Amino acid sequence: EHKVFEQSIQSRAANKPFVFYEGPPSANGMPGIHHVVGRTIKDIFCRYKTLQGFRVERKGGWDTHGLPVELKVEAEMGITKDDIGTKVTVEEYNAKCRETVMQYKDVWDDLTNKMGFWLDLQNPYITFDNKYIESVWWIIKQIYDKDYMYKGYTIQPYSPAVGTGLSSHELNQPGTYKEVTDTTVAAQFITSEEAVNKAFGIITPMGLPTYFIAWTTTPWTLPSNTALAVGKEIEYALVQTFNPYTFQLCQVVLAKALISKWFKPENENASFEDYKPGDKNIPYIILQICKGNQLAGIEYEQLLPYEANAKKHIEGDAWKVIVGDFVSTEDGTGIVHIAPSFGADDNRVAKQNNIGSLTMVDKAGKFIEGMGELSGRYVKDYINEADYKSPDIDIAIKLKTENKAFNVQKYAHNYPHCWRTDKPILYYPLDSWFIAM
Repeated sequence: EHKVFEQSIQSRAANKPFVFYEGPPSANGMPGIHHVVGRTIKDIFCRYKTLQGFRVERKGGWDTHGLPVELKVEAEMGITKDDIGTKVTVEEYNAKCRETVMQYKDVWDDLTNKMGFWLDLQNPYITFDNKYIESVWWIIKQIYDKDYMYKGYTIQPYSPAVGTGLSSHELNQPGTYKEVTDTTVAAQFITSEEAVNKAFGIITPMGLPTYFIAWTTTPWTLPSNTALAVGKEIEYALVQTFNPYTFQLCQVVLAKALISKWFKPENENASFEDYKPGDKNIPYIILQICKGNQLAGIEYEQLLPYEANAKKHIEGDAWKVIVGDFVSTEDGTGIVHIAPSFGADDNRVAKQNNIGSLTMVDKAGKFIEGMGELSGRYVKDYINEADYKSPDIDIAIKLKTENKAFNVQKYAHNYPHCWRTDKPILYYPLDSWFIAM
C-alpha cells in the first residue's frame, strides 16, 4: 500500500548497488516448503545490504529451459526426442514448452507476496526471451575471445532414457545408487601359450590352451574390449586346471591373491587323472608365479568378434595386456577387462598405451548394427519392455558354449541410476564444451 519495497530502493544512491538476481525457479512445477526456506535466506541478505545503505534492485526471473520442462511436455504429447521434427514440428514442440513452463506462475507470484519476499516481478528476466538469450551468447563470446573455451571428449555419466549427460551432483543425489542383481562373467581371453610360459619362465610348452581371466559386472561391454590391464607389482599365477563348463584341460592366468576366490583350496594338487567331466571338485595346480609387468605386451585374441567391431574400425592398437595403476586384488581376478568407451580409468590407461576404442552401443543404449544377434538390443531396460531380456544373459551363454567363460554367476551390487527416470546410467564418451576456470 505504501510502496515500502520500491522506496527502499529509490531512497538509496544509484552509484552504490548490491546486485541481486533471484536464482530463477521453473514455473512448470508447484513451489514447496524448501523454496520458502531458500527465499527467506535470500531475503535476509537483501534487507541487510539495504540497511547498510546499498541500492538493492532485486530482479525476479523464470527458468524456462531444461530437461524437466522437456520431459513433462514429451510425456503429455506422448513423444520422445526422436519424434521432434517428424511426428510433431519443432514449432509445435516449442509452443507447448512455452505454454507448459509458465503453468504455475500465478501460484508462485501468490507465494512470493504471501511470504513477504521483496522481489521485482514486474520486470523479470525470462530465459526464453530473446534479450536474455542474446545476453548469454554475448557472455559466451567474451569467454571465447579470451580463449577460455575448449571442447573435451571425455567419459561421462550418461542417461540414455533422457539423452543427456549427468553432472557428479546429479549422480550423487539421494537414492540414485540402487542395489541391483546382474549377471557377471569371468571371461577367458585365449592367448599364446608360448608367450605366457616365457613370461613365467617356463621353458617346456605343455600344449595346453592358455587364457587370461578377467571378471566383469557389465558383460555388455565385452564386445567393446580392446585391452586387459594388470597391476605392475601384483603377483600372478599360472594355474593348470579344467574349465568347469567344457571340462577342457587348460592353463589360466589370474592374481595369486585371488586364487581362493575361484578355486577350492582343498582341490590344490588333487589328482588330475581321477577328475571326471562334471565333477564339482576341480583339481588345480599352481605352475609358476610372476609380476604383472612381465605380462605386459602379450597379445590375445578378440573375445567377441562381429562385423562392427573388426580391427579396421579401431584407431590405435588392440587386444594386448597393459599395466594399469588402478588394478587391485580386492575383487575379481586381478586382471581388468578394458573397454575405453565405457570407463574413465579404461579410457585414460588406453590412451597412455595407444590402445584404440570400440563403441558398440549408441546413445539410445542399444547395440549398433553389425553386432549379429545383439544388433538393436538395449543393454539395459530403458523403455519398460514387458518381455525385456538382458543381453548380459545371452552373452554369458554364448561365452560358456564357446569355451570363453570360466565363471558365470549373479552378483548384487550398487549401480547409479538417473534421478529423473530411475533408469540405469551408462558411462559414455561425450563431446562437451568446457570453460577453463
